[in-house]
Parts: sequence; C-alpha cells; structure tokens
Amino acid sequence: MKAVLCKAWGLPDTLVVEELPDIVPGPGQVVIDIHAAGVNFPDVLIIQNKYQFKPELPFTPGNELAGVVRTVGDGVTTFKAGDKVLAFATQGAFAQQIAVPVQMVMPMPPGMDFDTAAAVTLTYGTSHHAVADRAQLKAGETMLVLGAAGGVGLAAIEIGKALGARVIAAASTDEKLEVCKAHGADATINYSTQDLREAIKAATDGKGPDVIYDPVGGIYAEPAFRSIAWRGRYLVIGFANGEIPKLPLNLPLLKGASLVGVFWGEFTKREPKANAAAMRELMTWMAEGKVKPHISGRYALAETPQALNDMAARKVTGKIVIQPQR
Repeated sequence: MKAVLCKAWGLPDTLVVEELPDIVPGPGQVVIDIHAAGVNFPDVLIIQNKYQFKPELPFTPGNELAGVVRTVGDGVTTFKAGDKVLAFATQGAFAQQIAVPVQMVMPMPPGMDFDTAAAVTLTYGTSHHAVADRAQLKAGETMLVLGAAGGVGLAAIEIGKALGARVIAAASTDEKLEVCKAHGADATINYSTQDLREAIKAATDGKGPDVIYDPVGGIYAEPAFRSIAWRGRYLVIGFANGEIPKLPLNLPLLKGASLVGVFWGEFTKREPKANAAAMRELMTWMAEGKVKPHISGRYALAETPQALNDMAARKVTGKIVIQPQR
C-alpha cells in the first residue's frame, strides 16, 4: 500500500509518497482501506513540529478518514470485512490503509458518501464539543464565529443554527462570507474591510455576542473579546493565524466573561461516552439535513503536499479531502 511520509520536519513539499507493506491488525484493531481522508489545519502544523502533539519521525499525517473495513483483529466483533466506516486516528490517514482502535470507528450512515464521512469527525466533533458542550450555547443567544469559512467555522455555524442561536460569521473575503451565508449565517463581517469592533457592535445592537468561536487567534482575538456580552464565553479553538494572542486579564473581569479552552482530541480520550453521544447527535442532524460538510476540493494521494499548501495559504473554504485510492 502507498502512504504519505513525513521523514523530516518541514513544509508540505518535503513530504514523500512511498510503498509500504500491507497492514496487519493487532488485537482490538480494525484495518481500513481508506477512500477519503479529511485535511485539517493541524496537519500543516504537525509536519513542521509546531503542534501540541509531536509524533516520532517518520510518520504519516492525517486524522479523519472514511473507507471500507479490510480485516479486523482479535476481539473485534462489531465490524467485519466490507463494512463502510468512518474513523478518527492520532495519525496515518494520508495512506491507502490504516489500523485504528475499534472504539474510534463508527459505521457510515446509509446514503453518506466517503468524502462527506471523512469530513465529520474532527471538524464537526471539535465544533460540537466547543459550541454545545463547552459554551453551552442556548437557543436565542448570539454567537460570533471568526474564521467562519474554514472547516470548523462552517461546522460551528451549522451547529449554532441547529441549537437555535443567531450566528454572525466573520471572514476575510466577501466570497468566503457568501459560503457562510449558504450554511446558515444570519449576519456577516468582512474583517479585512470592516472595523471588527464596530461591525460586531452594529450586528448585535451594542450588546455583543454571548459566545465567540475563535479558531484563528492573532490580531482579531483582543478586539473580539472586548466586544463580548456580559457573561460571554470565548472559545479558544486554535491559532490558524500562527500567533497565540495575549489578552489583558482585566477584560474577562470587566465583562464577567469566561475564556474557555477546547481540546477535542483530549476530550475524546478522557470522556469517550460523552464524545460518542455527541457524534450520535451529529449523525441525527446530518440525517435531518441540519448539518452538511462543504467539500471544496479533492486531491489524489500524490497531491497531498498541494492540499496542505492550499490549506496553509487560506485558499480553502469548508473541507478538502485526500482520496488515497486515486
């Protein structure tokens, strides 16, 4: 089987595709022939040794995937060869095969395609954990989503609407904001051309958002936090901007507001039952048409460096996927 390998820390163009032996499952593992693997911003960081999870070299990047069960290891009774599944892995998804612990594997819902299934776990899992669990967003509240046209951003918009909230999307271009509106955003802010604080004030009648969803970091964090509503919750998702902001701690004091950390990967390990319940709710919403991943690009396995370059250059709206069997 073929796999993308990171042999040295560096930019996407340093990745290579090599032929490796077929995978044999260990006890409790499911080996999957991967038909689609979701690409996420952490994939850009991890190959440069800039992410909180630091695998040993060499390794195959990629976390979320969908495909067909090839074989199962001892003790696995819930899946069999030929089953269509989706899964989350710590690494290894940018390959034609992967071995995943059975507890991280789910059946694909009937009628769902591989590309969509590969865009569910990390992106929607992160946003559901953030919005529904950590922020406890309620119907009638207002949520501001920064970096709203990205994978987790669009997921946050859809989840916010599914929970009955009003959602304001902020992104860097009008084209990206059109995608946000198509996924349910009630109002939009172009923070490249508008003053962010003034735009938030206008969009919320001066009250500020109850929840701010921030996967970007950088220069927008402080003006956004200064605009938050009383008792607001600021969700720290990640730092796609590349800069970890430093907020004056008098700001949460003055607003009675909370800074809320979101680390979905650790949540899945520490609270697997809660994560499983969240994924079931997401699958129900998908079946009802309330959430649907936006797939804006598809790449062959050999095109993985280009996919990661496009992600790093902010050329991506929604999700892009690698199709390893191509």
